[in-house]
Amino acid sequence: MRWSKRSRKAEESAPFLGLQQDLTVNTPSATRSVFNFIISFVIVFALIATFTPVGSAIYGWASWLCTGTRVGQDSTTKVSHGDEYLIGVGKADITGPCVEINLMGYADPHQIGTGLRQRLYSRAFIVADPTNPADSFVYLVLDTQSGDTAVRYGILSGLRDLGPEYENYGRHNLAVTGTHSHSGPGAWLNYLLPQITSKGFDRQSYRAIVDGALLSIRRAHESLTPGRLSVGSTKVFGANINRSLFAYLANPEEERARYNISSEDDGSVEKDLTLLKFQRISDGKNIGVLTWFPTHGTSVLGNNTLISGDNKGVAAYLFEKSVVDDESAAEGFVAGFSQANVGDTSPNVLGAWCEDGTGQMCSFENSTCSDGRSQKCHARGPFFREKDEGTSSCFEIGKRQFEPAKKLYDQLNLAPNPVRGGWVKAFHTFHNMSNHKFQLPNGTAVMTCPAALGYSFAAGTSDGPGAFDFTQHNNNASNTSPVWRVVGGLLKAPSKEQISCHSPKPILLDVGEVFSPYQWTPNVVDVQVFRVGQLVIIVSPGEATTMAGRRWKNAVSDRVKASFADENAQSAPPVVVLGGPANTYTHYISTEEEYGIQRYEGASTLYGPHTLAAYINVTLSWIPYLSSSTSSRPPVGPEPPDNSNRSLSFIPQVIHDSPPLFKHFGQVKQDVEETYEKGRSVTAKFVGANPRNNLRLERSYAVVEKLNTASGPQDNAMAMWDVVRDDRDWHLVFRWRRTSEILGTSEVEITWETTDPWAEPGRYRLRYFGDAKNLVGEITEFEGVSGEFELVG
Repeated sequence: MRWSKRSRKAEESAPFLGLQQDLTVNTPSATRSVFNFIISFVIVFALIATFTPVGSAIYGWASWLCTGTRVGQDSTTKVSHGDEYLIGVGKADITGPCVEINLMGYADPHQIGTGLRQRLYSRAFIVADPTNPADSFVYLVLDTQSGDTAVRYGILSGLRDLGPEYENYGRHNLAVTGTHSHSGPGAWLNYLLPQITSKGFDRQSYRAIVDGALLSIRRAHESLTPGRLSVGSTKVFGANINRSLFAYLANPEEERARYNISSEDDGSVEKDLTLLKFQRISDGKNIGVLTWFPTHGTSVLGNNTLISGDNKGVAAYLFEKSVVDDESAAEGFVAGFSQANVGDTSPNVLGAWCEDGTGQMCSFENSTCSDGRSQKCHARGPFFREKDEGTSSCFEIGKRQFEPAKKLYDQLNLAPNPVRGGWVKAFHTFHNMSNHKFQLPNGTAVMTCPAALGYSFAAGTSDGPGAFDFTQHNNNASNTSPVWRVVGGLLKAPSKEQISCHSPKPILLDVGEVFSPYQWTPNVVDVQVFRVGQLVIIVSPGEATTMAGRRWKNAVSDRVKASFADENAQSAPPVVVLGGPANTYTHYISTEEEYGIQRYEGASTLYGPHTLAAYINVTLSWIPYLSSSTSSRPPVGPEPPDNSNRSLSFIPQVIHDSPPLFKHFGQVKQDVEETYEKGRSVTAKFVGANPRNNLRLERSYAVVEKLNTASGPQDNAMAMWDVVRDDRDWHLVFRWRRTSEILGTSEVEITWETTDPWAEPGRYRLRYFGDAKNLVGEITEFEGVSGEFELVG
């Protein structure tokens, strides 16, 4: 299918990065209330520490015996090609401003971007019923901290503007999920609380995500083709641990025992990675994979200031790179690594240790050190001794997800476990979690509460400790400074009813009952589920903990089995996954038992102790809309506000750029050496300009060019420079530094880390692409190129 609005296909709108250049060419190239509110901003953001935080039967047995990989879940499964669907995948750049914007995740106002390690992407996956394409869904995996209300509204508006060809995609079947990377630019979220540390809302950051997401959907739509789906799961070891084990152990022992398989897989976190493979029928080539596995996007630490997709971005990068020359994969292959029940997981698998000279691990109950505080408690990744802000550990954790995923992909190529059942169904509704009254399965009447955050929220986690005297688990007004009770009261003092509703959570910030100047956090949440054949996808707006996710998935699986028994006979046992955080970020979803412990995850569970039960209750009530025979949808529900056009912003704009006296933009300030041994870093510095002048979406700020020879006219050899690395590549780093605010001067540093596994001996050079803004606002592109160097060894 072609996009009817333009004469070119969407994929042609991106410049070709494999550009060659001839060797001889040298290209240059007001009121008191407002005042009081601003004061409240300053006080409150000082509190916020973190927002983090299944072939044949024979093959299935053989695979399990040899590898532990489950390619089939049912020994009676028949060999089948599976049902036919319309499938499409697409990918597009969503990298926002990489400098001068607060990074989203750790909520540290001092963590301001200074450059780019890896571009961020939206990866779109479309599945539709070929007999009724209106039955479809779009699953987006964004390299962002989460999905978001304003972003989703922006994408939906853009889809309407694309015209009737895109009318099948709408509120009911669009899922906007984030990989939960804590290393992307912020200032794009809908609600006030996460805007505080970023000094408000930045439209450039917001539009980069919305426009890139739309482009990825266009590319996926234009690639729609008859195809088949195959699903499998495997174990991933060494990529996650439970960072709140003390809270997890509060769950019933007999429940925990069901998941305790071995010392390596003790159930404290989920080790299962589920993979959905997309294979087109026309030539049998695979066009993409979509995976679900839980581990936090906090491998790169809070002292990092370079933009990247964290470990999920690495895993996707490695998978897509691995199939470039794979005959089983089509050109433009897309690999999405979605989150799962991520809430209490950490990629820092060596645990939490005190950086206070004691050599001790942090306390088990509340993650504190010898001084009784949390600030020196830091989790350690596999290469924590490297002083690189977690970069090496991040690459390793990404690799540990990629490798078993790729192995499972190869096994599914040999013995597919098809998705069967021709139906493709989706539902979405909005639900107000304030004072939602319902019954638990045992008949007990309970209710949820307007959103509020507890004292332990401000303590942060071992992945990103908080500030002041806040600790996890046993914090309240009696054992912290009295100033925090005053600060919380300045925002809004919670009523007796609110205090009782949230008990045993001691309320620090009653954010769900504050609506000035606009809402601080959501009370209205998205409830959404997709179904294709036996695969059911719960789209979670919050970070469900390990056990919370299991309970949610089990409840949905049981209801699907009971409600669709006749359909299941035509298909296979349900495979239920949970993806998120999506659509609207609602912080955490813990079990009632974990909530009672009031560590970070429980304190960040917004709607009281029955939050998880409420999500399950509402989800199950709409399961009939997943029936293969239904053509109706649930009511829309109470729509949340779109604050994108009225959000506050105190983010300064770029005024102008100037080169230093007697220099020009792109001029080399520090050149490369003549020769480098493989493993050394190659660095050059240039007279630069602010990268916010042009996000260079689908393009690059920095590239590595390699000198190659090619046959020319009359068989004469021609020397050509080929681009071999660009902003997509993990080991090419772009840094920017302002050298004078008044004069508008700055410099750029480009570094190629030749620890890069794919670095080969040869002759290279570095090239910088910039955009300078003059005093009247005109922006001019320019380039700079380093000297040549030889990589040896």
